[in-house]
Amino acid sequence: MKSALLSRFFILLPWILIVILMLDVDTRRPAPPLTPRPYSVPYAGGRGGARSPPRRGLPGRSAEPRNVSRPPPPAPPLPTIYAITPTYSRPVQKAELTRLANTFRQVAQLHWILVEDAAARSELVSRLLARAGLPSTHLHVPTPRRYKRPGLPRATEQRNAGLAWLRQRHRHSRAHPGVLFFADDDNTYSLELFQEMRTTRKVSVWPVGLVGGRRYERPLVENGRVVGWYTGWRGDRPFAIDMAGFAVSLQVILSNPKAVFKRRGSQPGMQESDFLKQITTVEELEPKANNCTKVLVWHTRTEKVNLANEPKYRLDTVNIEV
Repeated sequence: MKSALLSRFFILLPWILIVILMLDVDTRRPAPPLTPRPYSVPYAGGRGGARSPPRRGLPGRSAEPRNVSRPPPPAPPLPTIYAITPTYSRPVQKAELTRLANTFRQVAQLHWILVEDAAARSELVSRLLARAGLPSTHLHVPTPRRYKRPGLPRATEQRNAGLAWLRQRHRHSRAHPGVLFFADDDNTYSLELFQEMRTTRKVSVWPVGLVGGRRYERPLVENGRVVGWYTGWRGDRPFAIDMAGFAVSLQVILSNPKAVFKRRGSQPGMQESDFLKQITTVEELEPKANNCTKVLVWHTRTEKVNLANEPKYRLDTVNIEV
């Protein structure tokens, strides 16, 4: 019996070894690569559409919270105020331009266009502009002698030279938002006025103090619209307003290239009306200064100086610029 069991064992042993070897070889083979599942398109809405897989954050980074506040969009550029100032040589010229420069230095984004009534730029005005430290343009154009008679409009050529410079500057480029106003050098300006005029869409208006033989003149406003004029002189004018009482959008100036101050046919005190008629109507005017109830500019005019004792010939050994 024992010998029969041993004989059977030796008969089966080779087959057992063969089976063990085959199993060992099979376990050492590399596993086949996993076949990726087809990626479904993101859910595009509607029934039956495939759903997009859930988003997974990058390794090592936490997912961005949904309620993170984004920085506010950049503020729009501040419109440039272009101030056209006609000026001429006289004893008080430097004093008045100095006062005006001190005001303009406190106004952001202002460009001063100073136009001399002269055949050439003067050293006095050139030095004043250099010391002012303002963005500025220095022009000059003489008034023809025939237009210097008393009673005729003044500063026409100088204002037109400033308008021509503006149009030339922006002729080939898209104009930056801007506002134009005529800043005579014998006026006094509140800084609040520049804040008011900077939002001008087309043509804005406001009161002017110490003008027309009255304490002030102003547009009459009802329901936010100009309906008339409070003035002491020629109330029948289409725009019974002083040169210091309005501002014009730069885009309006560029869109009306022929709008200028006229010499032929223009009467004293009518230059404002003659100019504004070319670019707007009374119904389109934008009242500023609390519906034209606040005076923010005054036609002060420097007192005519008394130089009766000034020697005909210079006696001082020092030449002082006044």
